[in-house]
Amino acid sequence: MDIDSDGPRLLLGKPLADRFTREVRAGIAERGLSPLLVAVVVSDDPATTVYVQSKARQAARLGVRLEVRELGAATTQAGLHAELERLSNDPEVHGIVLELPLAPGLDADLAMLHIAPAKDIEGLTPANLALVAAGREPEALLPPTPRSIRFLLREVLELSGSRIAIIGPGRTVGRPLTWMLNNRGATVTLLNQFTRDMAEVLSGQDAVVVAVGRAGLLDVQHVQPHQVVIDAGINVTDAGVSGDAAPGVAGVVRAITPVPGGVGPLTSALMFQNLLRAIRLQRGEQVE
Repeated sequence: MDIDSDGPRLLLGKPLADRFTREVRAGIAERGLSPLLVAVVVSDDPATTVYVQSKARQAARLGVRLEVRELGAATTQAGLHAELERLSNDPEVHGIVLELPLAPGLDADLAMLHIAPAKDIEGLTPANLALVAAGREPEALLPPTPRSIRFLLREVLELSGSRIAIIGPGRTVGRPLTWMLNNRGATVTLLNQFTRDMAEVLSGQDAVVVAVGRAGLLDVQHVQPHQVVIDAGINVTDAGVSGDAAPGVAGVVRAITPVPGGVGPLTSALMFQNLLRAIRLQRGEQVE
């Protein structure tokens, strides 16, 4: 944990991200690989363009080939399924990322069924999520954001026996994280933005993870000085990017992840680590 003596205690993602990035770069070089990762874009959302450009820069630094398939917002559900199946069956493709959100009228849950689980770099196909829920993580590709959160929590907490609240039951963060923390022996309480008496529900928790996408949802009256807060919310405003925790929360709690600079950098590194893991799974190798 990085601590600023003149301010709040901050859990920064970059130190861990740098470590994993070095390991991924070394792993690619040792195997003599030039992996191909395909990002499938099916919307005209400007934020998606920013995310893909960020992935492209990271891929270039690691020696990964990133190919962007712009299908366009007019793509049909059947057309999307056909492209995902084609990529899944292409032996030259090592990983697939379906960029969310999709264009209006398209169903992401249905689309995920058409991505080969061993190429599912974001760990969001039903097959990978089912393995996590069943406690069979070594056989799965794990969602990078929940995994990032778990790593950051482990910097300051012994997960086994800890009481951890998650605000936000989304499929990309909250739901898989609930299983992943439970798999490490934590006692998990799952809340949402409509939970009544939130301060009372949170009072006995050792840590609070918030991942809703609603700025200021977690406020000073909700937290205690002994708690750790992992802020996985992303809110883009005219003033910049902020998380789901109000600014005052940092001055109350034991430690907190900043937004930006907390969960995000580590999530990116872990996604590329998943690419290496995916290659091993595709080759039938044993992974731990």
